[in-house]
Amino acid sequence: MNWKKLLFAGGLVAGLAATAAFAQDTGVAPAPEAVPDTAAVADAMDKGDVAWMLISTALVLFMILPGLALFYGGLVRAKNMLSVLMQCTMITAVVMIVWTLYGYSMAFGDAPSAFWGGLGKAFLSGVDASSMAATFTKGVVIPEYVFIAFQMTFACITPALIVGAFAERIKFSAVILFTILWVTVVYFPIAHMVWDSDGLIYGWGALDFAGGTVVHINAGIAALIGSLLVGKRTGLGRDNMAPHSMTLTMVGASILWVGWFGFNAGSNLEANGGAALAMMNTFTATAGAIVAWSLIETVTRGKASMLGAASGLVAGLVAVTPAAGTVGPVGAIVLGAIASIICYFFVATVKPKFGYDDSLDVFGIHGIGGIVGAIGTGIFTAPSLGGTGAAAGADYALASQTMTQIWAVLVTVVWCGVGSAIIYAIVKAVFGLRPTVEQEREGLDLAYHGEAAYHS
Repeated sequence: MNWKKLLFAGGLVAGLAATAAFAQDTGVAPAPEAVPDTAAVADAMDKGDVAWMLISTALVLFMILPGLALFYGGLVRAKNMLSVLMQCTMITAVVMIVWTLYGYSMAFGDAPSAFWGGLGKAFLSGVDASSMAATFTKGVVIPEYVFIAFQMTFACITPALIVGAFAERIKFSAVILFTILWVTVVYFPIAHMVWDSDGLIYGWGALDFAGGTVVHINAGIAALIGSLLVGKRTGLGRDNMAPHSMTLTMVGASILWVGWFGFNAGSNLEANGGAALAMMNTFTATAGAIVAWSLIETVTRGKASMLGAASGLVAGLVAVTPAAGTVGPVGAIVLGAIASIICYFFVATVKPKFGYDDSLDVFGIHGIGGIVGAIGTGIFTAPSLGGTGAAAGADYALASQTMTQIWAVLVTVVWCGVGSAIIYAIVKAVFGLRPTVEQEREGLDLAYHGEAAYHS
C-alpha cells in the first residue's frame, strides 16, 4: 500500500514539474482558478490619475487667485484695483461654500432629471473618503472628493469672469448676492445639462470637453446683460480709463495660461493620452490666437500691443476649452486663430458701434470666443480635419454634430440670458446695483474697502 502511495506522489510531482517547464518554455502559465465576476470587473483607482487631478484642481484655483484677479486688476484704474481683487476673492470663497452645501448636488446629484441633480447630495450627504466617481474609461475611478473639488473650482471661476463686464461701477454687496443667485439658477443647471449623464444637452451628444458652454458662454452672456443693466461707467468717453498696469495684466494672463492646463487637461479626469492631447491643444490654440490678434492689430493700427496679445491669449484659451480633448493640434491652431479674429471684431467694432460698456470685454472674448469654440468643436473634431471623431471615429457626422453644438449654444444663451436678467432685477431691488457718483469718482477701493492699492 505504501509503495502505491509513493508511486502516485512521485507521478504527481513529475507532472507538476513538466507543466512548469512547459510554461517557462512557451510563456503560457497554467490557468488560474476561476474568480468571481465581481472581482474581474471591480472599479480600479490609479494613484497617478488621482495625483494629476489633485494638481489640476490646484491649477484651476491658481487661475482665479491670483491669475484672473491680477489680469482684471491691471486693466482697471488704480483706484479700483483692490475692488476687483476683493470681488474675485470673495466670489471664490462664497461659491466654495454654496457648492458644498447644495451646488454639487444640483449639478451632479442622483436625481434622474434633464435639468438638475436634485438635493440628494446636499451637504455632501453620503460622500466620504471611500466614495468614488467614474472617469471616462469604464471601470476607472477617482475619489469623489477629488471630483467635487475639481468641479468646484470651475463653479468658482465662472461668476468671477462676469465681474469684468461691470468693473469699477457696481456695489460690492450686489456682486455677492448676484453670485449666489446666479450660480444657483444658471450655473448649476447648465453644468448638469451639459456634463451629467442624465442632462438634456449631454443626451443630445453635444461635445464640451472643459466648459465652452458651461463656463465661457454662460459668463459672457451674463456679462453682456450686466453691462447693459448696470449702465456705463461715469465719465466714459471723457475721463482717461486706460489700464493702470499692463505689467500686472501680463502676469495675470500668463498665470491663466499655466493654470488652464489644469482646466483643460484635467478635464480628461485621467493621466493618459487624452490629457496629453488636451495639453498640446492648450499650447497650440493659444499660440495661434496670439499671433492672429497681433497680426490684425499690426494691419489695422500699425502696431501690435501687449493688451492685444493678452486678449488673443485669452481668446485662444476660451475657444479651445470645449474642443481640447477631441481636435488635433493643427486644427487647434486654426480654431484659436479664427476665434481671435472674430473676438477682435466684436471688441474693436461691434462694441463701439452699439455703445455698451463691457469694461474688460468679457462678452467680446469669453462669450464670443466660447460660441466660436463650441461650434468649431463640431467641425474640427472630424477625423478628416485631424480630430478624434469623438466616439463615432471614422463615422463622425460633421454636419449633424455641428448642428447639435449650435443647439447646445442656443439653450445656454437663452437659459443664461433670461435667468441673468431676472437675477439682476432682484439684486437691484434688494441692494441696488450702482454706487453713488461720488463713490465711483472716489474709487471703489476706498468707498467699499477703506484701503488703497498704492500710496505715493
